[in-house]
Amino acid sequence: MGYVPGATSYAGRRTDGLAIASLICGIVGIVCFFLCLGVILGPAAAIMGFISRQRIASSGSTLGGGGLALAGLILGIVGFVASVIWFFAYIFIVSHNASTSTG
Repeated sequence: MGYVPGATSYAGRRTDGLAIASLICGIVGIVCFFLCLGVILGPAAAIMGFISRQRIASSGSTLGGGGLALAGLILGIVGFVASVIWFFAYIFIVSHNASTSTG
């Protein structure tokens, strides 16, 4: 049985868990914006993405996932904005329909 030098010591960069969580929250916030989930998940995704990017930058290239964190941050912001716009549009439509149907 021979010894293989460096076979177990080499490990690639691991992806930061916050980057993955940020991306998942951002996607769910975008997909479910009409339920106003983007209001809750959008800021969560943006904060996690921001923190993850800082952790990745300070890790000295031991952590990866900077693109995932950036995508989660952007999707979180877009989901939040879409949910807020949808909320006010829904309120406007409901109030407009109520005022035109009563006379």
